[in-house]
Amino acid sequence: MLFRLLLREVKMVAHDHSLLLTLLIAPLLYAFFYGSIYSYKTEEEVPIAVVDEDGSGLSQTLIRQIDNTQMVDVAAVTTLEKAKESMYYGHTQGFLYIEKGMEKKVLSLQQANMVLAVNAARFLPSSDVMGAITQVGLTVGAGVRLQYLQKQGMNTEASMQEVMPVTPDFRPMFNTRTDYGTFLLPGLLAMILQQTLLLGLAGGTAAEKQKQTFGAWMEMAGNNLSVALWGKGMFYFILFCCYAFFFLTVNFRVLHLQLLGNAWELALVTALFLLSLIPMGIFTGLLFRSQLLCTQLLAFSTYPIFLITGYTWPIAQLPEGLKFVSALLPITPFLGLYQGIVQQGAHITDRLPDLYHLCILWVFYTFICLLKMKYTAHKSPRPYAAV
Repeated sequence: MLFRLLLREVKMVAHDHSLLLTLLIAPLLYAFFYGSIYSYKTEEEVPIAVVDEDGSGLSQTLIRQIDNTQMVDVAAVTTLEKAKESMYYGHTQGFLYIEKGMEKKVLSLQQANMVLAVNAARFLPSSDVMGAITQVGLTVGAGVRLQYLQKQGMNTEASMQEVMPVTPDFRPMFNTRTDYGTFLLPGLLAMILQQTLLLGLAGGTAAEKQKQTFGAWMEMAGNNLSVALWGKGMFYFILFCCYAFFFLTVNFRVLHLQLLGNAWELALVTALFLLSLIPMGIFTGLLFRSQLLCTQLLAFSTYPIFLITGYTWPIAQLPEGLKFVSALLPITPFLGLYQGIVQQGAHITDRLPDLYHLCILWVFYTFICLLKMKYTAHKSPRPYAAV
């Protein structure tokens, strides 16, 4: 009986061009499209201007060292007014102002200042530019003071301790390059998995009501609501398990993403995630009489859902109402498990609260989906039993 329902769903999708596009083309198209956008994962050679009021050997060395970094491209050494105009017109993302007398102050062990003005409207590159220039400034300044102390007769070890009594040792874990693409792409692939499944399943369920084939669906399931639910959902479970495997093999390899955790644990979590989405999708579809309206609303919800999952912004910082909505989404606990396994090498046992949360949502959506199916069956011309 489940196999007959599976074949019925395959035929229905094959004859519905919108479902065919959503289920067979959209997941792969979105995965490669978004992946190509972030294929370089981090922005490089961000253009900035430099205003060198000092004009000394030290300032020239500093400019060369900044230009040699992977992050920054010194587009021009110019005046202050032209540097401001260049940033306002969008030709550069900021400018570095080197004050007059900087070299003299550094050589006399006085505090010297550089002013870095950046376009913070683009906060990602501005933050990286600031970090790169700060590091170069500290390195060049320390080198000059080291030479000064050595000329005063101090040995190298003592000079180093004097110049840098505390040496910071920055070690980024998991995302070693601290690039945005490595952080964002796994979450986007998971989001594509959820939204295309919901669009297809909810849209197909809404079409059952719109075309008045809900009774035929129940009849083929022997009037057994559980069989109807999982018989219809079996097609989507198999299909999206294949997509999940494809994403984690082909897309991860093409995009140079790493799976740091256990693949079998990730497979188990992904299967549980898909199982929780199936009753959620059918329940959502039964709320609509129009397939078009259902798919439109789900499509519009994609970006807001991603924003409240806790992946890009902490859930603790969301308004209370949005926290509640976020807790109702299977992707919220799934991303906690998924990110831990994929990006941090964690085990399922390290994220048990997320696992319990996902299991509860599976049970919850299965329960309300069966209730909604029972109600819809009773509203149909024939009575159908609930099991």
